[in-house]
Amino acid sequence: MESLKVKDYMTLQAVKFKPEMSLSAALEKMLKSSYLGGPVIDDKAQVIGFLSGHDLLDKLVKVSYYCQDTHIVSDCMHSQVLSVGPETSIIELADMMKSGKPKVYPVIDSGKLVGIITRRDVLRAVAKNLDDCFKHPV
Repeated sequence: MESLKVKDYMTLQAVKFKPEMSLSAALEKMLKSSYLGGPVIDDKAQVIGFLSGHDLLDKLVKVSYYCQDTHIVSDCMHSQVLSVGPETSIIELADMMKSGKPKVYPVIDSGKLVGIITRRDVLRAVAKNLDDCFKHPV
């Protein structure tokens, strides 16, 4: 299982946000995707933050109450981003995820966003390994 790498299970098409995007536009983009969070990238495809559904919730409740979309992504994103590289082992990532850390990690290679990996992806890797372990020749 140690040979399982993030690059083998990551999603290449992540939902991405720009720091100047309005929160309502970010919400719309998030709801159209399969993910409740994603990296915030600059014009050079470098990850500068992370925006989750949780981050949006407090601000958007107020926005919807007052009907004023005055906030942008950079107002509520996390600028301290936990990320992994494509060569990171699934075991190492699983250990990182056990302690209540994010459920979605940007995958960064040479400073650029190349995909995301989720807790579901890690579980998929574990399930495949379990299937391989318990297959018996017929």
